[in-house]
Amino acid sequence: MGSEADAADLTGPLLAGAPPATATAAEAEAVPPWREQLTVRGIVVSAILGVLFCLITHKLNLTVGIVPSLNVAAGLLGYFLVRAWTAALARFGIVSKPFTKQENTVIQTCVVACSGLAFSGGFGTYMLAMDQKTYELIGTDYPGNRAVDVINPSLSWMIGFMFVVSFLGLFSLVALRKVMVIDYKLTYPSGTATAMLINSFHTTTGAELAEKQVSCLGKYLSISFIWNLFKWFFSGVGDSCGFDNFPSLGLAAFKNTFYFDFSPTYIGCGLICPHIVNCSALLGAIISWGFLWPYISTKAGEWYPADLGSNDFKGLYGYKVFISVSVILGDGIYNLIKIIYATIKEIMNARSKQGRLPLVRVQDDNGTSKLSSEEKLLNEVFVKDSIPPWLAGSGYVCLAAISTATVPMLFPQLKWYLVLSAYVVAPLLAFCNSYGTGLTDWSLASTYGKIGLFIFASWVGQNGGVIAGLAVCGVMMSIVSTAADLMQDFKTGYLTLSSPRSMFVSQLIGTALGCVIAPLTFWLYWTAFDIGNPDGMFKAPYAVIFREMSILGVEGFSALPQHCLAICYFFFFAAIAINLLRDVTPGSVSKFIPLPMAMAVPFYIGAYFAIDMFVGTVILFVWERVNRKESEDFAGAVASGLICGDGIWSVPSAILSIMRIDPPMCMYFKPSVAYG
Repeated sequence: MGSEADAADLTGPLLAGAPPATATAAEAEAVPPWREQLTVRGIVVSAILGVLFCLITHKLNLTVGIVPSLNVAAGLLGYFLVRAWTAALARFGIVSKPFTKQENTVIQTCVVACSGLAFSGGFGTYMLAMDQKTYELIGTDYPGNRAVDVINPSLSWMIGFMFVVSFLGLFSLVALRKVMVIDYKLTYPSGTATAMLINSFHTTTGAELAEKQVSCLGKYLSISFIWNLFKWFFSGVGDSCGFDNFPSLGLAAFKNTFYFDFSPTYIGCGLICPHIVNCSALLGAIISWGFLWPYISTKAGEWYPADLGSNDFKGLYGYKVFISVSVILGDGIYNLIKIIYATIKEIMNARSKQGRLPLVRVQDDNGTSKLSSEEKLLNEVFVKDSIPPWLAGSGYVCLAAISTATVPMLFPQLKWYLVLSAYVVAPLLAFCNSYGTGLTDWSLASTYGKIGLFIFASWVGQNGGVIAGLAVCGVMMSIVSTAADLMQDFKTGYLTLSSPRSMFVSQLIGTALGCVIAPLTFWLYWTAFDIGNPDGMFKAPYAVIFREMSILGVEGFSALPQHCLAICYFFFFAAIAINLLRDVTPGSVSKFIPLPMAMAVPFYIGAYFAIDMFVGTVILFVWERVNRKESEDFAGAVASGLICGDGIWSVPSAILSIMRIDPPMCMYFKPSVAYG
């Protein structure tokens, strides 16, 4: 969703109790030099959390494709681990350096940079779409699906590809950080939320709340881990046993994927995501699995052959994939056009009013526009350790040259001039995405990637267009996603008086870690589980969707089943109409209008995860009504604990699977039979 994914933003929990850094407190506090904000313990903690968050991101990508914003969780867990580190050393009489909010911010930045590559690296999307299994799932006789367009995952080429494409996004927009953060004053909700949380940890007034939040996170992390261990004993050898396949709403509903699967991760996502995201996902599940797919199923033998397999694109499966893609594209293209329009309008307004974008407002004689002392300090710290524009520009050009030369070696179908073309337009798209993320917290990196995929797949044509389109999708997604993450973290650093230079170096370190950790953690899943099995736990739904889109870019729409294209058109324009309706109606009405991107996800995957997320949103809704202050302070900690406990369990689960240790029991359900 969005990221297919980043729609699940973090906009409130953990924050209400966090007092903002006052000017007095900020001025009284000595801001450490940028080199002191980078510490060895910070890098070690970042690597540990990077592994954990990569595991979580991979699991979500390979199951439902929804990845919540992890900025706040990274800040919270970074604080927790460093505090545990210093406490352990204190027991042995070793005095540690004070733990500052700047170091906490740098750790959070490094973790997000590392785990962000688990998403933008395409391990559940474009990279997996190249493999043999996805090729076979679509069908060896499917038009345009050729055996030569197959590249199976291997650690060597995945790590190499990550290193040559992942750093460009950091250099593409770093020179514009003052424009985005100080001049435009973009909010970057997740970045602001993380800064408020970190500020609360490192002030005396927030210390008591911080301790309670950390304790709450640890408690629910333990509960989530123990629950997953308990579930494992009943899950059997196959994927049809255990609590993950519990027909809680009846067997008939279970056949249409309507069941609660007791997943702490999705319940945690429901607690983190805004109510409208969760409700939109459930509405999409009801429309698709409750009405649309059962209706199309009745047309078997009329609209499409009745004897097709469950994964044949000439049958019901084709409707599921392409209708969900049409909704995602409709939503993405609408938001892309809206953001480009808003960006151009803002720039034109700024130029017409002032002739140029000022760094800070000028003080009038009467002092009416004087900056507050707090804002002055924030601006001074943010501007002081500048990153020279020549360094950003030359860094981008050099990295683009290296990438232009090496990417065609990894993907011969992608000629050097195609890669160069992508790098010419990428900074513009990165700016649009960063601007949109600053306004809405919604990154459209995957939409930009899909647009690049379509254009370049059709440009290359029959001879290698499928792989070329997928590879360019990776190049685009990497730059656009990384640039938005960087600007989000700059906002956090701005509000916590962290040096932009230390933030940038932290991003470089985190990206380097991610280029190794993200492929290695994916390889753990790849070797331990049956990735891509449509009837298994790790369906990798977007791998099929991305390969189909690439084939479509090359082949056209001729292979689709009857009426599929007409229905796709309807849902494509419906997504645009719903977005338009959200924009033209008053806020009191638009907040109840569903999000098409969130509705599209269950169309293909199933209803079960939407039910889990809805349970999470109901818990939060009731909690807000019973005790709003408590819910604002602790809902994020509970959600982070549930998600992280599930993520940690994936490590022993994968190890058990690799060692071929099977659960002792298989719990399953069947209809009762009347005797006599």
